Amino acid sequence: MHSSTAEKAQFDPLKQQLESTFGYHQFRDGQEDIMQAAMQGRDSLVLMPTGGGKSLCYQLPAICGDGLTLVISPLLSLMQDQVEALKALDISAATLHSGVSSQESMATMQGLQSGDIKLLYVSPERVLQPTFIERLQTLKLNFIAVDEAHCISQWGHDFRPEYGKLGVLRNYLPNVPFMALTATADSATQHDIIERLCLREPLVHRSSFDRPNIRYVVQEKYKPLKQVRDYVKKQKGAAGIIYCGSRKKTEELSESLQQAGVRAAPYHAGIEHQIKESTLRQFLRDDIDVVVATVAFGMGINKPNIRFVIHFDIPRSVESYYQETGRAGRDGLPAEAVMLYDPRDAQWIRRMIEDQENEQRRLVEAQKFSAMQAMAEAQTCRRLVVLNYFNEYSDKECGNCDLCLDPPQRYDGLEDAQKALSCVYRVGQQFGINHVVEVLRGSKAQRVLELGHDQLSTYGLGKSETQEHWFSVLRQLIHRGLILQDIRRFAALQLTDAARPVLKGEVPLELAKPRIELTATKTRITDRGDYNKILFRRLRKLRKDIADRDQVPPFVVFSDAALVEMCVHYPTTAKDMLEINGVGEVKLARYGNEFMQAVEAFLSGASERQLFNG
Repeated sequence: MHSSTAEKAQFDPLKQQLESTFGYHQFRDGQEDIMQAAMQGRDSLVLMPTGGGKSLCYQLPAICGDGLTLVISPLLSLMQDQVEALKALDISAATLHSGVSSQESMATMQGLQSGDIKLLYVSPERVLQPTFIERLQTLKLNFIAVDEAHCISQWGHDFRPEYGKLGVLRNYLPNVPFMALTATADSATQHDIIERLCLREPLVHRSSFDRPNIRYVVQEKYKPLKQVRDYVKKQKGAAGIIYCGSRKKTEELSESLQQAGVRAAPYHAGIEHQIKESTLRQFLRDDIDVVVATVAFGMGINKPNIRFVIHFDIPRSVESYYQETGRAGRDGLPAEAVMLYDPRDAQWIRRMIEDQENEQRRLVEAQKFSAMQAMAEAQTCRRLVVLNYFNEYSDKECGNCDLCLDPPQRYDGLEDAQKALSCVYRVGQQFGINHVVEVLRGSKAQRVLELGHDQLSTYGLGKSETQEHWFSVLRQLIHRGLILQDIRRFAALQLTDAARPVLKGEVPLELAKPRIELTATKTRITDRGDYNKILFRRLRKLRKDIADRDQVPPFVVFSDAALVEMCVHYPTTAKDMLEINGVGEVKLARYGNEFMQAVEAFLSGASERQLFNG
């Protein structure tokens, strides 16, 4: 048999299971090679963006093999979600962690011994227990998949000590191949993963880091509670995550959204475990629309229909930003990543980094944060900045970020800059941005009058412009290095040497007009013209009813992407239904009739206008 024929024969079961079990008609870039490596007993390091199909890389060879596949994952909720989704496809999967009852654990152990379980999800803490390692040595292991593998690295942005010790498994299971998977890893982290897991000549697959369906937007942080509240209300019930830098902010913002009628809840490490679990469950089941969280929330969250991610505060690295924004749009449909940026936040983070005792770690963190700040302050395509950071170089603008869609308008800003710089100087370089703006606009605030700043020559010089305008001008002058914010002195503004030629009018200066409102997206991000919106709403409601009946998250029934396809192709037969991506034989048998009936009912009652215009 020719090698190509042999390969084809070998991959027939993979292709067959891809279609019949998962309902997909073709592999994504790199998936087939990664699966082949696993089935041939070869180690691999898989770098794929969130939503790029990482889970399938180990799930498909697991069900095609005749032994057990062990999946090491950092979050109990993620393990539970994946097991639920696999069981819905009639795949024998189980999980072992601290939240599992002793009765369930015993049944799982028996299932392992009898060879009935195909995929077992465990936490790094559980897998390192000596008794568990002894048990693993008695089982037929296909391979071990290590998810969120960047946690292994000392340079990973979510360093977790137990992950760093997983390499010891090689001593006890020398012949079992490893598959390490992550959505974010720079070259130092990749090298660290290979070294710490003792990967032997691994296949290294690196997908493009580009997520073209996610729109990147950065806006000036001016009145953040109002900015976020107005934005979320425009989304009309779409699912989203808002990341905040402190627990207190998550609670304040969550309460503000609730008062505005948004189904929102806070999530942080200080909240009682049961409440956090309930919040996560409600979010996954579409009973809560928005979770306001610290970074404690979301790593590996298995919810494909998140339509927006907002960063209330700037993250500490591009890796963190990429990982967190990547939780939006995992179903491939349009999504948006919005960041509110204030240079003062950046100053505070730099101060915290400087307090780091480990010098090597301090240097790495400072370097990572500089790259993040550069992205926030960019005046060119944001996607290019992100992709370049991951060594994916391109000079073609993306057309789907705020700067591409709505390039900043420029104007001759010399006079405005001179007014702003003069005012900083006149108040003695001892006050922050708010006070300088109040003086410029001629405010009669008590503090301005008490200090006698209403007597200054710059008082009221800028009263013809809005507060937002002057905030933007001062921030741009900070970005350009004409002004420093002294964090040690309550963010007081101080002039640098670079301000002198501007004050004297010796150099020209162009500034960008301020961008305060979140208006880059004029319509809801989920609005697209190529599917029927009325039918989509009906199918979404049907999916929710079925999910509640079966006590599973709605995406376990069908993804939003599958529903959108149904609203384009109107499937009314089993053959039509199997053409929809994400509809395999198990889901066809379980849910197909109800959805086909809903489509038929819609078609019989729909006018031509409803059908084509939605």
